[in-house]
Amino acid sequence: MFSRRWWTTTLLVLVAIGVTVRLGIWQVDRYHQNKTFADHLAAMQVAEPLLLAGGTQPVGLTGMEYRPVQASGTFDFDHQIAVRNQIWEQSWGNETGYILVTPLVFPDGSAVLVDRGWIPLKDDTPAAWRKYDVAGAVTVTGILRLPAKPGMGGQPDPTLAPGQTRMDFWKFVNLQRLQDQLPYPILPVYIQQGASRENSELPFRVLSAPEQTPADTNAGFASMWFGFTTLLFFGYPVYLRKHTPDTSGRQ
Repeated sequence: MFSRRWWTTTLLVLVAIGVTVRLGIWQVDRYHQNKTFADHLAAMQVAEPLLLAGGTQPVGLTGMEYRPVQASGTFDFDHQIAVRNQIWEQSWGNETGYILVTPLVFPDGSAVLVDRGWIPLKDDTPAAWRKYDVAGAVTVTGILRLPAKPGMGGQPDPTLAPGQTRMDFWKFVNLQRLQDQLPYPILPVYIQQGASRENSELPFRVLSAPEQTPADTNAGFASMWFGFTTLLFFGYPVYLRKHTPDTSGRQ
């Protein structure tokens, strides 16, 4: 196996065994991650709607993503923002626009941001957003969402320029950064509002299901990579025996 004739091949086989073992372990890790996420999503989908109205908020909000939620308060349209490069699927094709995100202020002065839905690209100024204002106290329903993690989906939003107090257009719902330009505390989650009128009026809303990789797919890939490991580990010595001359002198 380690003779001058075979040492290069043996080294390549050992490297291949290491790679296949690592890929198998990676797929096992992915299996557990996807299984945990699928179990969490299933639990959240059947959970009772969480009620938010200010005051003491439930413990562990950041562990309840995709749970149904209902919140009551008053929209603060002076501090709403838009998220760029959002696609709405139309019957004739896809259209680029924005997601309108508005603080919902609770009676105690705290707030939660609400993704109110998609608006077209022509609504490219805060003044244009005011036609979507809703007067008075409101109750919104939807699901809890976590903010985008740093580094997800491209470059982060720029920091405020000297003398700049706010940005109206963002690439992501960055709650930590948005807190800096709001005059009240906000929750560490936001609400993706569900449609209530079959999307007959803007903003258009949809509670899209998250993309999931079935855990069984990862289990299948793990079995494949470990199968390659077994084939290399046990098959290579057999191959060597068949292709190495017998020098024992036996007839």
